[in-house]
Amino acid sequence: MMIQVYNTMTGKKEIFKPLKEKEVSIYCCGVTPYNTPHIGNARPFVTWDVIRRYFEKIGYKVRYIQNFTDVDDKIIATANREGVTWNEVSGRNIESYFKAMDALNVRHADLYPKVSENMPAIIEMIETLIEKKFAYKLENGDVYFSVEKDPGYGKLSGRNLEDMQAGARVEVDDRKNNPMDFALWKSAKPGEPAWDSPFGKGRPGWHIECSAMSLKYLGEKFDFHGGGSDLIFPHHENEIAQSQCAIGDEHSFAQYWLHNGFITVNNEKMAKSGGNFFTVEDILKKYPGEVVRFFLLQTHYRSPLEFNEDRIKETQVAYNRLKTSYEYLNELEEKIESGKFVTGGKEKIEGPLITVSRAGGLVELAERLMSSMEDAMNDDFNTALAISYMFELSRDVNSYYNDYVAGKISPRGADAFIILRVREIFTEMANIIGIFENIPAEEEDTSENSALVEKLMEIIISIRQDARSKKDWATADKIRDELKNAGIVLEDGAQKISWKRI
Repeated sequence: MMIQVYNTMTGKKEIFKPLKEKEVSIYCCGVTPYNTPHIGNARPFVTWDVIRRYFEKIGYKVRYIQNFTDVDDKIIATANREGVTWNEVSGRNIESYFKAMDALNVRHADLYPKVSENMPAIIEMIETLIEKKFAYKLENGDVYFSVEKDPGYGKLSGRNLEDMQAGARVEVDDRKNNPMDFALWKSAKPGEPAWDSPFGKGRPGWHIECSAMSLKYLGEKFDFHGGGSDLIFPHHENEIAQSQCAIGDEHSFAQYWLHNGFITVNNEKMAKSGGNFFTVEDILKKYPGEVVRFFLLQTHYRSPLEFNEDRIKETQVAYNRLKTSYEYLNELEEKIESGKFVTGGKEKIEGPLITVSRAGGLVELAERLMSSMEDAMNDDFNTALAISYMFELSRDVNSYYNDYVAGKISPRGADAFIILRVREIFTEMANIIGIFENIPAEEEDTSENSALVEKLMEIIISIRQDARSKKDWATADKIRDELKNAGIVLEDGAQKISWKRI
C-alpha cells in the first residue's frame, strides 16, 4: 500500500518509505502549558491522532512521542504574577490539556517527555555542539548556536541567511556573533528556576529541548516530525540545524516534516498573544467533543481553517447525520442478534457476501467506499475526502433502514451477515476519523416535562402527516429537517411514526 505525504522539507508529495519495515516513528511538538489549550493548539494533535490511527489500521507499529515544554518564559511569568511555582502552573495546565484531548478522542502518546525531566540529555547535546564548534559560551554562562557554522541553515523554511539577517526582528545583542544566533542555554536570573550545568546554573533555550528529547526517545533518524505551520521557522529550522550538526550527518533527524495549517478567526491566525482565541474548555461547554473533532477534520490538515459559531453548528448537523446511520446499523445488529431481523434467523453462507437483495447492493457500495476512503488517506491523509465517502455510505444506510422499518424490504437470511459487514465497514471508517467513541448515554427523562415533550411531538407528527396527506411535501420535509437539526429524527414505520433523539 503506497502512502504519499507532503514533506515541508522538499515542498512536494513523496512516497513514504519507513526507516523500519511496518514501523513508524513520530515526534510531534507539544504545548507550552502556560495556559489552557485553545482550539488552534488542538488541531495538530487531532491531526496526528488520525495519522497514527490510520497507520495502525493498515498494520504499522507506531511509536509516538509528544513533549511538554514545562519550563518556559511564559510559564515563569505566569507563576511570578500569580505567586506560585513554575511547576504548579505547568502541572495544572498539563492536566487541562489531557482533559481537553480526552474529550476530543485524542489517544495518549506513548510518551510525554518534559523539559524539566530531561536536563542531562539537553546539557549533553549542548556540550557536543560546543565541542564541535557549532556553539559558543558567553562570559555570563549563556550559550548560543552559531548559524553561520551550518551551511544548510534555512533549508526547511527556504530562507536565505543573508535575507534573514537583513530583515531580522531580533533584539540587538552585541555579545552574539550573528543576530540570528539562538540560545541553547540561558544563565540563571533571580526568580527563575535553574539547573546546574558545565556552563553555569541556568535553563535551556526553547529549541534545544525538542532536539534532545526526540533523539533520546526515537534515535538519530526517525520518520516524522510534525506541528503547526508557525513552528517551521524558527523552531523546526533551529531543531534541524542543531541536531544534524551534533550528529554530524545532514541526512539524520526527521525524514519527513508535516505541518498543519492555521486556524483563523476573521481570517487572522488564532493566537493567545493576539487575544482572538477560543479555549477548548469553553467550546466543549457548548458542543460535544466529537463534533469539535469532526470540525477540525472536515478540512485537509494543511489548509487554513476558519473558526466561527456558524461553521460549528453546520458541523454538528453533519455529524448527527452520520451518527444517525451509526445508530441505525447498531439497531439492525440488535435485531439480527435477537433473531428479529428476518424470520428464520441467519443463514450460513460461503464465499463473498453478495446477493441480489438490497443488502447485497449496500455491502458492495460499502466495500467500494472503504477502498476509496483508504485511497484518500493514502494521499497525504486527506480526511476531508475520506469523510465524504462516509456521507455517501450514510445516505444509503439511512435509505435501507427507513425502507426496512416501513416494511418495504423483506430481508433474506443471508442479508443478516451482509448488514453486519456493512456495520463493520462503517465502524471501521468512524474509527479512522475517531468518532462514535465518546457518545454519552442518554439520561432517562423523569421530569414532569417528559409528558409535555411527548404531547408536543405527537402534535408535530400529526401536522406533518396532514401535510403529507395533502401532498404538501415542502412542509412535511421542512418539519422533518428542522427536527433533525434540533437533534430529533422521525422514523416512518408501517403502523406509526416514532421519534428519537440523536
